[in-house]
Amino acid sequence: MTNPQDVLEHLKQLEQVNTVQSALYREEAQKVLADDSISLPVRRAIADRLNQANHDLGLHTAGSEDSY
Repeated sequence: MTNPQDVLEHLKQLEQVNTVQSALYREEAQKVLADDSISLPVRRAIADRLNQANHDLGLHTAGSEDSY
């Protein structure tokens, strides 16, 4: 498993990487979030960053004919 600090760094780079790499980084974050051996503050920071990235993705990819 990837180091949680590396996962946080990867999530900061989501806008700079291609779609495939972005998906891999998001999957990596989900694995960390599911690992309860990782401290809650670290998982919370990752969850917050992932939530923000997902929100931003929705804003950038939703067109006028899309619905959520």
